[in-house]
Amino acid sequence: MPPRENGQEQPVIRDNRKIDPETGQVRDASAAEQAAEQPPAAAAANGELEAQLAERTADLQRLQAEYVNYRRRVERDRAAVREQAVAGALADLLPVLDDIGRARDHGELTGGFAKVAESLESALTKLGLSSFGQKGEPFDPTVHEALMHSYSSEVTEPTAIEVLQPGYRLGDRVLRPARVAVAEPGDATPASNDDDEN
Repeated sequence: MPPRENGQEQPVIRDNRKIDPETGQVRDASAAEQAAEQPPAAAAANGELEAQLAERTADLQRLQAEYVNYRRRVERDRAAVREQAVAGALADLLPVLDDIGRARDHGELTGGFAKVAESLESALTKLGLSSFGQKGEPFDPTVHEALMHSYSSEVTEPTAIEVLQPGYRLGDRVLRPARVAVAEPGDATPASNDDDEN
């Protein structure tokens, strides 16, 4: 670039217009391309710069993907830790809920104590605690614990005929299985063993 009067370089202006402003004629495209061509050293430098740009862009995309994965992992771990903390606290309160249930069954849950019990149960429900285990439902060993076993002709499959202690779950996680008495189909008395007679 030619120097200015004050010692600074003058800017380079390239006219890439397709129509010549002085003559009004359409410029020859090949002549414009030849004028715009760069020397081979400049073209090689541009190729190297483009390769560096592509490499840095790929690095930034990898870093962005790693950061997004890290954030997802941290959020998932944070949710798991929260769920474990809530489950631990609720598991410690299950004996209290058992005492409240026994008091309700015996008619001793009256007055202010009844209001406190209702408040406690509603607060635990808001945290996601739910009870399960009903009389007459099919026995499922993944959510029931059989404490008693009998045979009955009134059932067609292993059935919980009595709930001795309700089970509790937090979302899909079982905090405590329901403790039940189970009846299987069959006679009330166990069948005799024919091998004993021989």
